[in-house]
Amino acid sequence: MIRHGSSSFYYAFSWLTSPQKEAVHVIYAFCRMIDDSVDEPEQSVYTIQELQSLFANLEQAEGHFIWPSLRWLFEAFPSLSRAPFQRQMDGQTYDLTFTRYSTMRELEHYCYLVAGTVGEMLLPVLKGEHSEEIRHSGIALGKAMQIVNIMRDIGEDGRRGRRYIPLELLKKHGYTEQELENGVIDERFRALMDELRLLAEQWFATGLGDLRAYPERSAFTVELAATFYAGIMDVIAENGHDVFSRRAYVDDARKRELLIQVAMRHGVDLDMLEQPAVS
Repeated sequence: MIRHGSSSFYYAFSWLTSPQKEAVHVIYAFCRMIDDSVDEPEQSVYTIQELQSLFANLEQAEGHFIWPSLRWLFEAFPSLSRAPFQRQMDGQTYDLTFTRYSTMRELEHYCYLVAGTVGEMLLPVLKGEHSEEIRHSGIALGKAMQIVNIMRDIGEDGRRGRRYIPLELLKKHGYTEQELENGVIDERFRALMDELRLLAEQWFATGLGDLRAYPERSAFTVELAATFYAGIMDVIAENGHDVFSRRAYVDDARKRELLIQVAMRHGVDLDMLEQPAVS
């Protein structure tokens, strides 16, 4: 599921050792199922309500590989709380009713629920015991990645009747909802995208600010995943900010370049990188 759903995450976290690597795969798979239950309900195994109910009764849940996988996850990592998973599901239900955002504050809260919680899930796996400061950085990293998602998926979300770009930000740059729906790309649109990028970069900086507190292998994979994701914003800019008809993604060649850069910062043996890029 992670290889199919996110080659960037699969590639980045493939450098982890067991059981951390498998734990990340389980977390990704469940979050993917949560997301699909809302975005693609006709193809989803469960509705979001069914996922919430089964997770609440995890010890008895059967019928899909995710339930024994989650039981293994919580047994293998006893410091991992179930609360972020529950908040993640609560956040995804927003997309069923709350589809147009008014303020940046509303957007940040949504980013926490659907992505900052992923940082909370991953911390006990990647770091073990952690302080409140580290939890804050993990949340910031998740929120940064969600802003990148929102920038990349503006056109796709619009076709689903969703507008995550807050009205507050549109008005600030003199850009209208109708222009957003029509896919107008001009200096005003580029300016608001630049503001979103700045916000994401600030959260990335906060999220990566405590890497020294992680085990080295975890620090390397976290920075690699963040670097791949941040690279999407470069591609958006190179595409002329056309997020209405083009989907920005970091190709294998660029991933390879970024991998080498991050590896050198972490003192990783470059001979170890002679594995083929993940497509």
